[in-house]
Amino acid sequence: MRKKYIFWLAPVAMLAWVSCKDKAKQDAPLPPIPVNIATAVNADAVYYDQYQGTVVSLNTVELRSQVSGFITGIFFKEGEVVQKGKALYEIDRRKFQDALTQAQANLYNANANLDKAKKDVDRYTMLLKNDAVARQTVDQATATYETSKGQVEIAKAAVSSAKTDLSYSIIAAPVTGRIGISQVRLGSQVVAGTTLLNTVSSENPIGVDVVINEQDINRFYNLQRRSTDSTFKLQLSDGVTTYNKPGKVLAIDRGVNNQTGTIKVRVQFPNDQALLKDGMSCVLKVLNNESGNRVQIPYKAVSEQMGEFFVFISQDTIAKQQKVKLGQRVGANVVIMDGIKAGDKVITEGFQRLRDGGKITLGIPAQAPAGQAKQQAK
Repeated sequence: MRKKYIFWLAPVAMLAWVSCKDKAKQDAPLPPIPVNIATAVNADAVYYDQYQGTVVSLNTVELRSQVSGFITGIFFKEGEVVQKGKALYEIDRRKFQDALTQAQANLYNANANLDKAKKDVDRYTMLLKNDAVARQTVDQATATYETSKGQVEIAKAAVSSAKTDLSYSIIAAPVTGRIGISQVRLGSQVVAGTTLLNTVSSENPIGVDVVINEQDINRFYNLQRRSTDSTFKLQLSDGVTTYNKPGKVLAIDRGVNNQTGTIKVRVQFPNDQALLKDGMSCVLKVLNNESGNRVQIPYKAVSEQMGEFFVFISQDTIAKQQKVKLGQRVGANVVIMDGIKAGDKVITEGFQRLRDGGKITLGIPAQAPAGQAKQQAK
């Protein structure tokens, strides 16, 4: 009977001993967690807000003829820059030249009739003084003279109109700019005011149109008054090339689109090398108002929890968790707007296993030599 009690008590004692051992392990303090730290520093933080933009010519003109006829001359190379006033197209001038000749002949006849009418008035007036002609004859001569003056003015207007039509038979460049591919060829018939001949777009300077939210309107009005050479930069459509020439706000649209709550802004850039082409897509970078001397830490020190951001600060051998407000990324660093100050030691590696108030040690602890470990074990 005594042996039975012994066999029954042995497992119970073993379980009690294991339980006490586990509790002792739980109560034992956790070893310090090795970490790496970095110092928060004040540094220049220059960063830009980005807006999707489109390059636009500041002056684009569609060429359409003001007279009808057939194209008899093309005097440019497609795609070249043409100077204002350069002849580009010629429409058959013969009928316009003939119309001018006829109008000039009509003017000559009208002037001749006017001279005759003037002489008649003078002669009849002199005869009337001597009672050698009836008053009615003088009145008729005077009326004929006035009519002749009107005919001269009509003839002059006809000459001017014919000259205008003749000048319209030569289509010249209205602005200095790059001309596109011709929409008509030699011998093509054009209709006044309807047929599109070509398009000329000015290139230097050139504009970039962006659409901004109405909340940013005052910011861009301020930039229009006091922008600097570093306020605007362009990133071209290849995503790599940066166009570093300075820009300035040229115009802000008259009103906000009440459906989208946005407004268009046009920024002007010099384009003497013709790198920017009408219709290109680009990204307009606008210097952020919060750029300046800011507290920065390595971005890898930041962790996110439920949409909020935290870092661990080293306070001697204790890690304290701190909530922070992030600013813009600057390379491998991030700007801290609130939460820590310059000089704070932030943990950059090893914080994944940390709790607020946990113990830390710097770096990876060195391994003890094998011989020394055996002596400590003894």
